[in-house]
Amino acid sequence: MMIFRYLLKLIITLSFLSAEVFNGYTLFSPTGGGPNGATGGISYLLNNNMDVIHTWEHSRGAASMPYLLADSSIIYPYRVENPTMSAGGVGGGIAHISWDGTLIWQYVISNETYQHHHDVQPLPNGNVLVIVWERKSATEAYAMGRVSINNPLGEMWSTAILELEIVPPNGANIVWEWHLWDHLIQDSDPSLSGYGVVSEHPELMDINYGDVGGGGGPGGSNADWMHINAIDYNPLLDQIVISSRHQNEIYIIDHSTTTEEASGHTGGNSGKGGDFLYRWGNPAAYDRGSNSSQRLESQHGINWIKEGYPGAGNLILYNNNYGNLTSAIFEIVPPLDTDSINYVINDTDPFGPDQIEWMYTGGFHSNVQSGAFRLQNGNTLISVADDAKIFEIDSAGNTLWDYEYPGVNIMIARAQKYSVEFFGGDSTAFPDYTVGDINFDSQIDVFDLFYALDMHYGFYPQSPPADYNEDSLVNFQDIMAYIYNIMNYNR
Repeated sequence: MMIFRYLLKLIITLSFLSAEVFNGYTLFSPTGGGPNGATGGISYLLNNNMDVIHTWEHSRGAASMPYLLADSSIIYPYRVENPTMSAGGVGGGIAHISWDGTLIWQYVISNETYQHHHDVQPLPNGNVLVIVWERKSATEAYAMGRVSINNPLGEMWSTAILELEIVPPNGANIVWEWHLWDHLIQDSDPSLSGYGVVSEHPELMDINYGDVGGGGGPGGSNADWMHINAIDYNPLLDQIVISSRHQNEIYIIDHSTTTEEASGHTGGNSGKGGDFLYRWGNPAAYDRGSNSSQRLESQHGINWIKEGYPGAGNLILYNNNYGNLTSAIFEIVPPLDTDSINYVINDTDPFGPDQIEWMYTGGFHSNVQSGAFRLQNGNTLISVADDAKIFEIDSAGNTLWDYEYPGVNIMIARAQKYSVEFFGGDSTAFPDYTVGDINFDSQIDVFDLFYALDMHYGFYPQSPPADYNEDSLVNFQDIMAYIYNIMNYNR
């Protein structure tokens, strides 16, 4: 009996130590190949022991990262074989795939007007936000005040965001859309549309800022102007944030608008239509700063920290080229006004903040993709795309979990970690499981016991596999059942 008590005390002590790493499952899709499309791919779901608990196989490689839904299915953005516009991060297809690999829905956005690339964002209403290049001819660009287009294609790819209502098996309704082309300003020709003083209109994009594609790179000639590489949605604000690698800025827009309002400058909760509500990272882009005031360089992975998490409401991103071969994670506090809808800015200064709320850097770098997500316990999950590496740190910067995908010329665009209760604690929504096998590794062992202890002591909400005696509770009786099982005292 004394041995049993000592073993229980030891297990409980170890469980407290193990609780430093966020209790969850990490989802990612490694990919390789050039922008014209990788053939094949796999999405992996790992537990904290780095055991693969589930996979989804794909005929085409990932464009960015997959998203896990509460019903255990995934939304997977992928590369089509022959995109109509091609540059880094090209995609073209979005698929909805069930836990067992059944293709529920897929949709291709790759035509003469639009080409999906990089990221997507599933919405609470079941729709999906999609980033697309929007092709404009040189003639159209010059008519809007663009002075020059320096690429062999003689085109300018602007940006649009489309909200898709899923219509299985391969249809979609565009129920909302936003076009950057509706929110431009230029100061080169007073006879053309959008003429004005750039510094007086931070809510608009200067059509003459930045290059328009080029002739080099892995995708060959392109006309990518903004290179939007990530999108996120805030349901409390009903706002969207996007990240532009080429302009070294992030932007927030109002999603509460109608499509008609989104094309103008009034309407929506903000009263500002589809204009930028906020931008940050490079004040020179709207003539309110210089090179010395630029804070971002080729950043990726912008997202809000979720409600209830440490830092809730702040923005977190991966600043790819923070220094010489050095990346950094930035957390910033956007200057929300007292109405909690609009953002504070005066008539002459750029948008704040001036200071970074929290930063982590040192020993990692990727020039492409990558990202960071705050976890519910305050840790941060970081993906270093070029190294196909994912690691988790605490708020002090201590590495608690570290994973690197094997192989060469492989990239992990971004990864997310989902809590063990993500499936809602509903056995009808939870994927197939064996009672007791909390981490889905086909074994019932001490690691499952650690998870059950965390749930019993209230570190994490309870989930169905932890209910070892199936009495709808995870309590000390379940802990005893685990211990008996591990010590080969099964009844």
